[in-house]
Amino acid sequence: MRRPAVRSAVGCGLVALALGMAGGCSSTAPATSAPGTSAPPSGQQPAAVPSDWPAYHQNAQRTGVSATMPAATGVLTARRVALDGQVYASPLVVGGTVVVATERNRVYGLTPDGAAKWSVLLGAPTNQSELPCGNIDPLGITGTPVYDAASRSVFLVASVSAKVRHDLVALDPVTGAVRWRRPIDLPGTDAQAMQQRGALTISQGKVWVPFGGLAGDCGAYKGRLVGVPTGNGEPVAYTVPTTREGGIWTPPGPTELAGKLLVAVGNGESVGGRYDYSDSVLELDGTRLVDSFSPTTWASDNAADLDLGSQGPAVVQGRWVFIAGKSGTAYVLHAGRFGGIGGEVSQATVCRSFGGTAVVADTVYVPCSDGLRAVCVDSAGMVRTVWRAAASVQGSPVVGGGRVYALDQAAGVLNALDPATGRVRERVVVGGVSRFATPAIGGASLFVPTLSGITIVRTVR
Repeated sequence: MRRPAVRSAVGCGLVALALGMAGGCSSTAPATSAPGTSAPPSGQQPAAVPSDWPAYHQNAQRTGVSATMPAATGVLTARRVALDGQVYASPLVVGGTVVVATERNRVYGLTPDGAAKWSVLLGAPTNQSELPCGNIDPLGITGTPVYDAASRSVFLVASVSAKVRHDLVALDPVTGAVRWRRPIDLPGTDAQAMQQRGALTISQGKVWVPFGGLAGDCGAYKGRLVGVPTGNGEPVAYTVPTTREGGIWTPPGPTELAGKLLVAVGNGESVGGRYDYSDSVLELDGTRLVDSFSPTTWASDNAADLDLGSQGPAVVQGRWVFIAGKSGTAYVLHAGRFGGIGGEVSQATVCRSFGGTAVVADTVYVPCSDGLRAVCVDSAGMVRTVWRAAASVQGSPVVGGGRVYALDQAAGVLNALDPATGRVRERVVVGGVSRFATPAIGGASLFVPTLSGITIVRTVR
C-alpha cells in the first residue's frame, strides 16, 4: 500500500484561537461567556446547561473545550476534597452536581464547592489478589462515566469482587439512586483478564463500553466494545478479530463522528502474516466494522509494543482524524475514508502520546511523554508542531478561559499554559494523581481527580 512522503504543514498561521485565546493555526471561534450554574431543586432531573461537562473531555467528540469558562484571572487556588478511594475517572458536571467515582466503587454527588449531596456504594471492588496482573488496587470504577440527557441517567461500570464481573449501572444524578444495573461480561473472553478503563460513550440510543486488558497484558483478553440500550436491554458487542490482546483501553474511549464510533486499538499477537485489526483506528457503526487504518509497520509495531492504542482518535474540523500512539509517529486520516493499511493522508514525527487530546479549530493539543504539544493540521491534512511545553507537563489537556490546562503527574501540579506559546502562566499543587488523570471543567472551576479524592481549582478571584 502507498505510504505518503513526510511533508511539513503549510498555511498554519498564528491567528486568534477560540475561547478568547491567542495562538493556533487558522481559525477564529466565538469568545467565552460565563453563565452561572446551580443545583436543580430537590427531586427534579437536571437540565443540561452550557457549562456542564457530561462526558470525558466534555462530549462524544472528546474536544476537551469549555466555551463558557470565564477568562482566568489572578492566582490559581486549590482545595482538596478527600473521598473514600483513588479517583482515576474524570469527574462529570451535570446540572450543578459534580459526579465523582472512586476505585472503591463508591460514587459521589458533590456541590461545585465539594460538599456532599449523596453517595452510593456499588459493591465491593476487585482486589489485586483476585486478578492475574494489573496495577490498580483495589479495582473499582476506572473508566470515565457518561451522562445521557435523553434518559437523564449517569452510566458507569464497576468491577465487582468475588467472582470478578463488570456491571453497567444507571444512576439518577440528582439522588444517586440506582435505576438499573446488569453484568456485561459476554462470552469469548476471560472476565478476570478484562479491564474497563476507557470512557463510556452515548451513541445511537446505546451506552458503549470499551474493554482492554490489565497492566501486564496477561490472560485471555481481547479488545471489545459493548453496547447496551440506555433504557436497559440485551448487550451487543464488537470484538477485535485477533487471537488475543488488541485492547481498546485508552482513557478517552470511543470518539463519535457522524454517528459512527472511532476506537484506537492496541497491539495484538499477530506480528506478521494475517492482519488482525490491532494497532489500528477502527470506525464502527454499532457492532459493524465500517473502515480501518493501520500503519504499514503494524507487524513490527505489534512486536515492539509501539501501537496506536495509547491515544484516543481526535477529529479535526470534521474532516481529519489525528492519531498518535507509542511509536512517536502521528498520522492524519481522511474522516470517512481511512484507507486501510498505509492509508494515511500524512504522517510526521510528533511524540509518544498517551491519553486524550483537546481540539480547537485546527489545533490539536497532544499529551506527550516528553511534554504537551500544540499541533496544527492544515487544510491539506499536513501536520506541523507549533510548540512543545516543558517535558514534565504530560497530562491529557483541557481548554477554557484562555488557558490550556494539563497535569505534571510527578509533581502533582496542574499547569495553566498560554495557548499561543505553551509557556506556563499559572500553576497550583493538587496532590498525587494517576498517570492518565484529566480535569473536568464547570463554571470557573476545574475538578481534578486525585489519588485521595478530587481537588477543586478555581481560575477566577
